[in-house]
Amino acid sequence: MSTISLCIIVKNEEIHIARCLNSVAELVDEIIIVDTGSTDRTIEIVSNYTRKVYSYPWKDDFADARNYSFSHASMDYCMWMDADDILEEAEKDKFLQLKYSISPDTDMVMMKYNTSFDEAGKPSFSYFRERWIRNSGEYRWIGAVHEVIPPKGKILYSDIAISHKKMTAGEPDRNLKIYQKMIVTGKPLDARQQYYYGRELYYHKQYEEAASVLEQFLLSADGWVENKIEACSVCADCYYRMGREQDALTTLLRSMSFDLPRAELCCEIGKYFLEHGNFHNAIYWYETALNTPKNDHPGGFVLPDCYDYVPFLQLCVCYDRLGDCQKAKEYNERAGNCKPYSEAYLYNKRYFESL
Repeated sequence: MSTISLCIIVKNEEIHIARCLNSVAELVDEIIIVDTGSTDRTIEIVSNYTRKVYSYPWKDDFADARNYSFSHASMDYCMWMDADDILEEAEKDKFLQLKYSISPDTDMVMMKYNTSFDEAGKPSFSYFRERWIRNSGEYRWIGAVHEVIPPKGKILYSDIAISHKKMTAGEPDRNLKIYQKMIVTGKPLDARQQYYYGRELYYHKQYEEAASVLEQFLLSADGWVENKIEACSVCADCYYRMGREQDALTTLLRSMSFDLPRAELCCEIGKYFLEHGNFHNAIYWYETALNTPKNDHPGGFVLPDCYDYVPFLQLCVCYDRLGDCQKAKEYNERAGNCKPYSEAYLYNKRYFESL
């Protein structure tokens, strides 16, 4: 059996932290808490779970803080979580099974990270993250924001999922300010940081600047292919919001210069043609989305609904607009098989029943 040090950095997390620790404390062998300046009851609460609570002077650098937390770990693997993450009850048996059965030469375990959920609480946005990392100086966090440990060694992909369930708003400007501080102080942004900087600008509705930063990233020879594909999606939405719809379509199609089509991008292209009344082209792209295999393992962002529910629902709309009521109804039923609780499916069902 392998042993695990759970390492968490916190600041003013009195609302979240007990829920997080309650979900996983009995499964790990050590809990390391690094506090970056809490003024609420966070330290009091975490002290009920561990004596290994350390203070860390915040430096606008998440990687440095996480490396500091790992430096206090003494078990075989370091596991990180955020204070607003939880391990759901359904995942605990799998977690323990992996802990008891993992091959000792495994260097890194990638686990699913569910960060958005639909109206029934099912994951609607997920991706793989490094979650257990061999406790060794070889593995270091990099990146002041959106920090990561570059994968290497023997890597195991697990379907165990950590769920991100924030109950309060965070600091919306924090990440953007860190990037802007880096730029002002002359610290160059590498390709990955440039991608995430563009996304932060997009979240702050600075669409023109975001598109400019993301275009530079897309032209760069560096950068991970999954980030390139996602950058096409974000950049296209910037163009949409600036009224440059043709540029948006061109950017979505550009994503296929980096790799095979992703269902997420196919659905966005289908939406473009649907909104422009070109239903046959829209049908082509939604059908392509349905025929695109979902592969979580490269680590890119995955919207599971784009591989079945969304194209089924949109094909229903396309065929209804073309006057093929029977085919439209069939696709709506297929969408309902995916999500029988969906308001869109139920609305369409009532519509067809009224005809």
